[in-house]
Amino acid sequence: MTSQTPRGSQEALRDEVRAWLHANWPGRDREAPHGWLAKVVEGRWAVPRWPAVWMGRDLDDEHARIVESEFAAVGAPGAGQDRTNLWANTLLARGTDALKEKLVLPLLRGEVGMCLLYSEPGAGSDLASVRTRADRQGDHFRVNGQKVWTSFAATADYGMLIARTDWDAPKHKGIGFFFLPMKQPGVQVRPLRQITGESQFNEVFLTDAVCPQENLLGEATDGWGVLQTALAYERSAMGEAARGPRRGMGQSAPADDPLIALAREAGAMEDPVLRQEIAKVVILKRLNTLNATRAKADMRQGTSSSLMSLGKLAMSRILHEEARVRTLILGAESLLDGPDHPRADDTNFLTLNAYFTSIGGGTDQIQRNIIGERVLGLPKEPEIDRDVPFRAVRTS
Repeated sequence: MTSQTPRGSQEALRDEVRAWLHANWPGRDREAPHGWLAKVVEGRWAVPRWPAVWMGRDLDDEHARIVESEFAAVGAPGAGQDRTNLWANTLLARGTDALKEKLVLPLLRGEVGMCLLYSEPGAGSDLASVRTRADRQGDHFRVNGQKVWTSFAATADYGMLIARTDWDAPKHKGIGFFFLPMKQPGVQVRPLRQITGESQFNEVFLTDAVCPQENLLGEATDGWGVLQTALAYERSAMGEAARGPRRGMGQSAPADDPLIALAREAGAMEDPVLRQEIAKVVILKRLNTLNATRAKADMRQGTSSSLMSLGKLAMSRILHEEARVRTLILGAESLLDGPDHPRADDTNFLTLNAYFTSIGGGTDQIQRNIIGERVLGLPKEPEIDRDVPFRAVRTS
């Protein structure tokens, strides 16, 4: 089978993937060797749904899932980035040819650090109210403003930025979407301390930061549409997976759900009430997996799907429920904390970190609005400023 014959039998594809992994992957318990992602990209396994011109195989979702399942079976990373790499997918769908040639493959190979420059102190849930401005000056834009809750800003090479480009247009129609170079004098990053004790988030101050014209995705006032594509990929990734325990406790049995593994480790599997609580969480996870498959089938490259909001909202509930059940399993032990009590420390960390998914990528409340309006067909919330020129919009 070659990249030009993507509809071959499933078994032929499975055999090809297994043979490639057998020849190249060092083993389940080994770390990925240096240059592994580049090798996956070169083998055309990283983005099997993408066209061949961009190192894909033109596979449909059913065949692409075979590739991902075989990589997962041996613990090898790198496949399925056509679903999970929001940077590369957004760029491929809406970027200029020059920017795609420059960054798509490095993004797939993990050679470029990225961050999201969306939220602002006065524009979080309502991103269309952003006031960071991008003014065109010849062949570049000059960017001024402030962003907040930005993960990885200190190490990123580029930030996916939304900024106001037209103050006389209604708020959804006067926004541009950019790949802003982060390593320049006009970008200042300050860390924010989180409830978990970490500082993964930052606030970013932009003062006459320069962004080349070729780094604009879509038209200068079409950023809201580009953002919807990017958010769909972000919600897809957040809806399928979430950060696990800091120390990996409760995951000693690879075949088990981590919650079941923890219950066995703590000797709690004989309690029928706890078993029922564990079963509820496991069922939620299985249902979410099925919904994610449905959403992927509904979504085409470069588009967005409202069904992604179902997965993200479900994952938020799963994380909070799993943290609650972990606490029940440990009982009084969950009152402990620190490295001397790793099971309790992990449980408390997961309890606090669950709020990341409840807020990041659009809050649970925003997801419910999207589901109500776009999936269930309920009446939209009133927006009295939707068609008002942005400079005339009242702010508190």
